[in-house]
Amino acid sequence: MSSDLFATIGEQVDAAMAARETNGNTGTNGTKAGNEIQSEVDGENKFVDEIESMCMNCHENGVTRLLLTKIPYFREVILMSFACDKCGFQNNEIQSAGAFQPKGVHYELRLTSMPDFERQVVKSDTATIKFIELDVEIPAGRGQLTNVEGLLSTIIDDLEVAQPARKEKEPEVYSKIQEIITKGRAMLAGDAFPFRLAVDDPAGNSFITPDVRDGVGKLEKREYPRTPEQNSALGLADTAVQPAPSLEDEDIVPDQVYQFPASCPGCMHPCITNMKMVDIPHFRQVVIMNTSCDDCGYKSNDVKTGGEVPEKGKKVTLLVRTNIDLARDILKSESCALECPELSLSVNPGTLGGRFTTVEGLLTQVRDDLQKQIFQGTDGGELTAGGDSLANEERARWDAFFEKLDRAIKGEVHFTIILADPLACSYVQSLADDPTKPDDQMVVEEYDRTAEEEEELGLTDMKTENYAEDAE
Repeated sequence: MSSDLFATIGEQVDAAMAARETNGNTGTNGTKAGNEIQSEVDGENKFVDEIESMCMNCHENGVTRLLLTKIPYFREVILMSFACDKCGFQNNEIQSAGAFQPKGVHYELRLTSMPDFERQVVKSDTATIKFIELDVEIPAGRGQLTNVEGLLSTIIDDLEVAQPARKEKEPEVYSKIQEIITKGRAMLAGDAFPFRLAVDDPAGNSFITPDVRDGVGKLEKREYPRTPEQNSALGLADTAVQPAPSLEDEDIVPDQVYQFPASCPGCMHPCITNMKMVDIPHFRQVVIMNTSCDDCGYKSNDVKTGGEVPEKGKKVTLLVRTNIDLARDILKSESCALECPELSLSVNPGTLGGRFTTVEGLLTQVRDDLQKQIFQGTDGGELTAGGDSLANEERARWDAFFEKLDRAIKGEVHFTIILADPLACSYVQSLADDPTKPDDQMVVEEYDRTAEEEEELGLTDMKTENYAEDAE
C-alpha cells in the first residue's frame, strides 16, 4: 500500500510539468512569478508556476513550484513543491485556494479494514489530527495532502527518530513512547481494528474523502460555530484588548446615545454598537440597540425591556381605522405574539425579535420578511416565486394575502392588532386626551399565564427567595 495517496505533492507537480513538456507547450508569463507552465492533467488545463525562493536549509536559491488543482467532492487547493539543487532539500505543502469557511468542521473516520488507510486526507495549516485510540495528536501546522496511512506512518517515524536518545536520558519516557510506537505499528499492520481518526479544523478547510459504500457511523462530519478565541487565532477578530466603557460613576441619561466596541456576528471584524435608553410615557424605560458593520454591511436592531417579571401577562387589542392609528408607536418585545385576524396574520413569539416602531413600520417589516421567505429572486425588479415550486393555488393564496397586507399598510382597510405578551413588556401608544383614561380604540387587559408559558419563560424553576440555603 502506498504511504501517500498521490505519493507526494511534488510528484503531482512533476506529472503536470512532464505532461506539459510532452505536449510541447512551453511558455513564460513575463511576471515576477517566473515560468507559467500549462499542461493537460485529467483532461483539464493546469498551470504550474515556478518561483525562485530561498532554501531554508542551506540558504541558497531553490525553486518552488505551485499548482492549482481541485480535489473531487471538496474544493480548489494550491499544491506547493520546493526543491533545492544545492543541498537536495525538498518540502511539499498544501494550502486552500479559498477563504475561511463560515463555520469550523470536525471529521471522524472509523477505520475497520485495510482499504480505509487509502482515504485521502486534506489537513490545512489550521487543523489538528488525532488518532483517538492511540491518544496522539498532530497540532496545527504545515498543510498536508496525504492519506490515513501517510499520517500514521509520519507520526510513528517521527517518534522513533529520538528513541535512542530517550533510552539513554529518559528511560521512563522511552518506555511510554515505545508502547505508542508498538500500538501504532499494529494499527498499520491491520491488527488493531477498529480505531478512529479525528480531524478538527476551525477554518473549515480540511477534508476526509467520503466513499459511496460508507454506512452509518463510518464517516461523520459536523460543522460548528467558531469560538471568539478561534476567530482571534484565525485573524477574523480584533485581537487587541479594547477597554470597555465604565458607567459606574455616571448615570445613564435617557435619549443619549452610548457607543460600545463589539465584534460583528457576520465577519467578526470590530464594529460599534449604539445604545439608547428611551423613557416611554406611562409605560417603562427600554433600551434600543443598533449594530452596524462597515466591512460586511451587517445590521441589526433590537429592543430590550428591563425590570421585574410581572405576576400576570398583558394583552393589548387595537382597532386600526385611520392613518393616525398607523402612526401609533408600538413596542413588540421578543416574548410577544402578534395577530391580525382580518389579515390572516399570525406572528409567533421570538419572530422579528424586539421592535420599537410604528404600526405601519411593524406590518412593513412582517411583509418584507415573509416575502423573502416565500419568494425567491427578481424578474424585472419584481419578486417572483421560486421557479415552479409553488402551485398555482398556493401562489394565488399568497398573492391575495400580500395584496390585503399592502392595503392595510396604506390605510385602505380596517383591521385589528392583538399583542399577547406573557411578560407584559409590549406597548401601544394611547391617543386619548387624558392618558389616564382608556382609549376608545384600544383595550388593555391582564391575564394569568398558562403552565406552558411559565415553562417556556423559565419561570417554573426560578427561585428568588432563600436560594442561598438550597446552594448550601
